Amino acid sequence: MTKIVPKPENLATLVLAIRGERVLLDTDLAALYGVEARALNQAVARNRIRFPDDFMFQLTVQEYAQIRSRLVTASGKNDSDSSQVVMSSRKHRGIAYRPYAFTEQGVAMLSSVLRSPRAVEVNIAIMRTFVQLRRLMDSNRDLARKIEAMEMKYDEQFAAVFDAIKQLIADDQAHKAKPKRAIGFL
Repeated sequence: MTKIVPKPENLATLVLAIRGERVLLDTDLAALYGVEARALNQAVARNRIRFPDDFMFQLTVQEYAQIRSRLVTASGKNDSDSSQVVMSSRKHRGIAYRPYAFTEQGVAMLSSVLRSPRAVEVNIAIMRTFVQLRRLMDSNRDLARKIEAMEMKYDEQFAAVFDAIKQLIADDQAHKAKPKRAIGFL
């Protein structure tokens, strides 16, 4: 099994948005840690009390089908080697298998369950990835607010322009509506 290099730029593509949470799937985490997903899930099962529902949850059949369809589409594009590695580990799990999704807190809790040097290295990279994603989302929110403020400012300015145009049109129509004076001698 080829290990994915634990760098934020490699890990960001593995983070999925499910149920309003940013999560990593057990198969992706297993590939990162260099273990089988079954072994990772057994370690979690032995320490289930450390993983409440807001740290980890199992995907529904519909959620998993939706994710699989997105992954198959993405892997056909040859986006990156890491997605191919992760896809190959997912392919062999079977239809009945539904993966577990780990939130940021769940991944942090994994560090207390998995204590290898590789697990420490991977957890540090994952935490950095989540922090970078959070910063990116915050900067996007700030940008959206600035754009909205500019739109309001320009809407006010354009409203004045549109009012002037409407006034000119109304004046022109009023001028055309006046009866014209007859040309010539009366």
